[in-house]
Amino acid sequence: MNMITPLAPTIIDGKAEAAALTQQVAAETLALRSQGVIPGLAVVLVGSDPASAIYVRSKVRKTEAAGMKSFSHTLPSETSEEELLTLIRQLNANPEVHGILVQLPLPAHINRDAVLDTISPDKDVDGFHTVNAGKLAVGRTNGLIPCTPAGCLILLKRVISSFAGLHAVIIGCSNIVGRPMGRLLLNEGCTVVMTHLKTRDVAAEARRADILVVAAGHAHLVRKDWVKPGAVVIDVGINRIDTPDGPKITGDVAFDEVAGHAAAITPVPGGVGPMTIACLLKNTLQAARALTDKEASS
Repeated sequence: MNMITPLAPTIIDGKAEAAALTQQVAAETLALRSQGVIPGLAVVLVGSDPASAIYVRSKVRKTEAAGMKSFSHTLPSETSEEELLTLIRQLNANPEVHGILVQLPLPAHINRDAVLDTISPDKDVDGFHTVNAGKLAVGRTNGLIPCTPAGCLILLKRVISSFAGLHAVIIGCSNIVGRPMGRLLLNEGCTVVMTHLKTRDVAAEARRADILVVAAGHAHLVRKDWVKPGAVVIDVGINRIDTPDGPKITGDVAFDEVAGHAAAITPVPGGVGPMTIACLLKNTLQAARALTDKEASS
């Protein structure tokens, strides 16, 4: 395998990588502000889900800390789909807003796909619009890439020097993580296997992986005997479990078992999670630059 294989297992520090990326984005934002452009991110929350509200507050705080302008919109859960779409159209037309993020999940009466596809592709900093998804699918690099897969790839590049020919297995095929992650790794030259609920033997597929990305939403699904010695494991899962010591956040991988078996692994918390917000800021900066260039050339 073309990767750095340490003498002891490497714990990939997502907090440190996210801090470095955020610092870089802040420096580049400062340079853009000197040209009269302040990157602006609008975050829309519908309803009062406690976890979503906490996540939105974190995004707003880190957006402002990076020198960007934050536009926060909190709507009641009974907001109609058309009311939400009207707000998105207004944000699309607002020149101070360069990025738009609608926090998921949405209330059941609102069509998620209609909402995501109403966001301008140029401002779709989540990377979920069909235009950006399509660009990624055909290997084009000028679209906005979903934040969590983008963060995973950055972490992988810290321990892998060349991806060419590596066997990558992804557990979970959502449009938010699994599918775009597969396309990113395919574009890097990996052979990619995508597993899902109908895969006959997920464990057997996982054992073949040089790179194993787990985004299943199932606590401790992946055990030591699922992982090939020397593999690199990226754990995207965030699960709340009850323990004798109280509630605990844990991943989809049995970390204590796998950490001594894999060449490198991300912890939960402190792995992929911090990278998601850092990549959101990176996408907002990218969108601000692209929109500014488009305005200048029109």
